[in-house]
Amino acid sequence: MTAQAVPAPATAAAPPRRLGWGWAVVARKELSDQLLSLRFGALLVVLGLAAGAAVYSAGGGISEVAAQQAGSPGLFLRLFTVQADPIPFSFYAFIGFLAPLLGIALGFDAINGERAQRTLPRLVAQPIHRDDVINGKFLAGLITVTALLTTVTLVVAGLGILRLGIVPTAGEVARLAVWLAGAICYVGVWLALALLLSVVVSRASTSALVAIALWLVLVIFGSLLAGLAAGVLAPEGDGAPAAVLHHAKVEKTLERFSPVTLYDESTAALLNPQVRFVGVITARQISQAIPTTLSVIQSVLLVWPQLVGMLAVMVVCFAIAYLEFMGQEIRA
Repeated sequence: MTAQAVPAPATAAAPPRRLGWGWAVVARKELSDQLLSLRFGALLVVLGLAAGAAVYSAGGGISEVAAQQAGSPGLFLRLFTVQADPIPFSFYAFIGFLAPLLGIALGFDAINGERAQRTLPRLVAQPIHRDDVINGKFLAGLITVTALLTTVTLVVAGLGILRLGIVPTAGEVARLAVWLAGAICYVGVWLALALLLSVVVSRASTSALVAIALWLVLVIFGSLLAGLAAGVLAPEGDGAPAAVLHHAKVEKTLERFSPVTLYDESTAALLNPQVRFVGVITARQISQAIPTTLSVIQSVLLVWPQLVGMLAVMVVCFAIAYLEFMGQEIRA
């Protein structure tokens, strides 16, 4: 008898190898799509025109006093905070009002848009981890926001130098850099919120409407709602000084739940070295304050809670979106 070869047992196919940097692959693809999209170009043109108009208008008023106040602290930074006719807003006010739309536009259809196009199952079937999808999309949006705000700020600073003939000092550059980081966190809050809505809401149009509604409520009616709530929680009563002060403090505390207020307060201190207080202060505190300017470190410490607050809100919104996305079922 001849020996017969015994066939080797069949082995299971090896699972596809997962990429360790899958989030970078997703971020690179999303970043290229966003930077080349018509949406990004339209937002860049709108922000650029609005900022350029505000700076050109403010530069006319600043140039008149630049010769008399040459060398005064914060003269160059007034380019970003002063408003003049016929433009009713300053540069930082334009950023505070319009920049949230950038974050909303980049994140409202990040996940539900993939679901609507039925590309999400194929995306998670690639050799990348599931969390790489949402991590890469958020990172790409944050990089886009950083690139756009940095570009607009540098263009505005260049126009200001050409129009005013004033070169910013090292302290003014440092203040502008810290303010830019805070503005990126501010827009990142809206990006994370829009990403959260794109995860929990099935339709992109609905998530966009909800995000825009929240933007309108917080930007336009935030102070009004805080005042109404403070009137219920801490009424002024007969107008006694203690009751009025308590009412004002409660109202300011409620306003600080909004990222808009945190952005405004941080901007007021970072772009103006003469600001020594944020929040509610009394006339006695003002009279006893030493009339001096703050250094960059002192201004940062003054608004450190506001900066950390914006960063915390952004992280919390993204963490909720991350957990919700990881728990959802994705069907082919």
